[in-house]
Amino acid sequence: MAILLTGAAGFIGFHTAKRLLDRGDDVVGLDNVNDYYDVRLKEARLAQLLPHKRFHFVKMNLADRQGMAKLFVEQPIATVIHLAAQAGVRYSLINPHAYTDSNIEGFMNILEGCRHKKVGHLVYASSSSVYGGNTRMPFSVHDNVDHPVSLYAASKKANELMAHCYAHLYRFPCTGLRFFTVYGPWGRPDMALFIFTKAIIEGRPIDVFNFGKMRRDFTYVDDIVEGVIRIHDRPAAADPAWSSETPDPGTSSAPAKVYNIGNHSPVELLRFIEVLEETIGKKAQKNLLPLQPGDVPATYADVDDLMRDVGFKPETPIEVGVRRFVEWYRAYYRV
Repeated sequence: MAILLTGAAGFIGFHTAKRLLDRGDDVVGLDNVNDYYDVRLKEARLAQLLPHKRFHFVKMNLADRQGMAKLFVEQPIATVIHLAAQAGVRYSLINPHAYTDSNIEGFMNILEGCRHKKVGHLVYASSSSVYGGNTRMPFSVHDNVDHPVSLYAASKKANELMAHCYAHLYRFPCTGLRFFTVYGPWGRPDMALFIFTKAIIEGRPIDVFNFGKMRRDFTYVDDIVEGVIRIHDRPAAADPAWSSETPDPGTSSAPAKVYNIGNHSPVELLRFIEVLEETIGKKAQKNLLPLQPGDVPATYADVDDLMRDVGFKPETPIEVGVRRFVEWYRAYYRV
């Protein structure tokens, strides 16, 4: 039996696939290898996975209802780690339909496949973006998250609601993981660290939103993967203490759960840039700009539940993670 891993050519999906293969799992990797960002980077990630005998790649769009149904019938899928999605807050202002196609229709096809296949556990990527207008720090899975400020965030909150519904109706375990600003080697070119590194090395100015006062819980990709795999190996269970009179958003009477995976140590964007400057050995030309629509000024993860349930919390400092990214960037692009 195999693990179906969607988004296998993506940033987090690639790292997760490598870790699963290294520990001896069989992986069915799915990705549509779209052109949201440089396809060559996605193909380079896949090139590292394809030689593995236990890796089987399927190129498909999540929104392909018949194709997805056929996949679940034909492949020996025991569990699912669903990381594929249309990502990005700002892009959702330009192309909103990409989010409903992938994050809503695509997720529906995943849920239906899991239901009919009777999978043992569905682990899926949510996002810290679901906290939206929340200002109470740190963000807790036990807080209400009904005020998204971007369509991307709304699609991720919808995923959590849809998964809960299926866990309740069909009693298969579903666990959502709210990722907090993931970075590291092989990262996405549309994310700040990649954009800043490229611009600083090339001597071009960088756009710094919210005048650099943004605070983010930057989380190194290896920590994210460790959390994903530990959660995958511990299927969600119903909470016998859950009360319908005082409902806790973080647990349920269904086998459904959500966790934060963040570094629980917010860093101001200007400090993040300082570390990057020190690592590259070159100062950035900063173009200070106001907060953009859909962005939030700060994120900060409460990871108490993650620590309690799987004995792990992310702890890689930005000084280490940024250096590893820059080393990868210089090697990959030969600069």
